[in-house]
Amino acid sequence: MLKILKYYKRLRLFVLSRTNSYKYAKEIGVNLKGKAYFYGISSGCFGSEPWLITLGNNVHITGDCQFLTHDGSTLILRKDIPDLELTAPIEIGNDVFIGFRTIILPGVKIGNRCIIGAGSVVNKSIPDNSVAVGNPCRVVKSIDDYLEKIKPLSLGIGHLKGDKKAMELKKIFNVKHI
Repeated sequence: MLKILKYYKRLRLFVLSRTNSYKYAKEIGVNLKGKAYFYGISSGCFGSEPWLITLGNNVHITGDCQFLTHDGSTLILRKDIPDLELTAPIEIGNDVFIGFRTIILPGVKIGNRCIIGAGSVVNKSIPDNSVAVGNPCRVVKSIDDYLEKIKPLSLGIGHLKGDKKAMELKKIFNVKHI
């Protein structure tokens, strides 16, 4: 009976991760300090110690991101040092975007108003107002510099939602089918 209950709890959490990611994160113990937005996260993205992860307000986490709060490589060294453990919290500030397939390692703090580029491996803390990318992740410019660069490229439709935005994009890019 206990096995069945555990199975249904895991199944429920899996479904919740797909249908209401915010509620899922809250239920497994992620410290949510404000509104967080999740785009295609998986049920295991917060690792085995989700209660060591803090997300600020207006945090956007895209698909296939991983938050690793411990270093599992210590497992092979425990025959030498049985109590060896490397675990540390992860803190994400306010107004942060984390790009697709980013990995955030133990002990990392990402400051306020940051963009982390897709595919980055964040192994060190990132200061406020930074755009950081790569493996290993490094700061490449300030948010202010990034904004100045992208303003002239804007399509001017960021305020639109759903079907209205799709219709405008189809017009802009001359898409006649679909």
